[in-house]
Amino acid sequence: MFKFLCAAMACMGLQVSAQTPLQDRLTGDVGVAVYNTQNIVPSDGAENFVLPYAYFDYGRFYTRVDTLGVKTARLGMGYLELAARISFEGFKTNTPRLSGVQARANPVPVGLGTYQETPWGAFFVYGLYDTTSGGFLQEATYAAEFKLGAVTVYPQLGVEHRSRKYVQHLYGVSAAESLSSVYGAYSASASTTPVLAMAFELPLSEAWHLNLQLRRRWLDSAITQSPLVSTKLQDSGFFALTRSFK
Repeated sequence: MFKFLCAAMACMGLQVSAQTPLQDRLTGDVGVAVYNTQNIVPSDGAENFVLPYAYFDYGRFYTRVDTLGVKTARLGMGYLELAARISFEGFKTNTPRLSGVQARANPVPVGLGTYQETPWGAFFVYGLYDTTSGGFLQEATYAAEFKLGAVTVYPQLGVEHRSRKYVQHLYGVSAAESLSSVYGAYSASASTTPVLAMAFELPLSEAWHLNLQLRRRWLDSAITQSPLVSTKLQDSGFFALTRSFK
């Protein structure tokens, strides 16, 4: 997977096109959102968070909901980017069903990425190192855009690859945890997960919008075989009220 990401970035670098100069002003959307994520460990259901929503550029700085960073050298139809991911994949274990299992700290993935805006849609590619587990997260996503009346629709298709250390940190069960809990020991392998999402933007006025995103991950056996995991699917999404800046 890592070789695929490097090859994708190299191919993008072969096709350099004219780009809009970076603007030292805010362009994009800012607002507040309710985020919902289905926890896949057996003790928890979905979690709701009310947090800021941000998808904007300001000069070389950018933020894309859960990813933020800095644009560096030009690359293809975008830039080579320094990137960091905000992750809520960790979970607490202060419930009876997870007694004896250590809490899982949220991953903190940082690394490189690129956003390529082409005539055929947008491509997002990231290669990130998790400072919590010592593992890696690689990700590639394609997003299209079309109009459905007044609503703008953004279908998205992607794939996520997590290394063994990344998956083990979240869903592995150590020998010590097995002795102190009801779960058998589990040593995880690397995971490759397809992802499908749909985002919708409804204008309320020239500046204000309602945004909705629904997202589904199909978990592979590296995750679902963990005794801590109780489902083969993970659904998430958010509903946001945003103000656009141009």
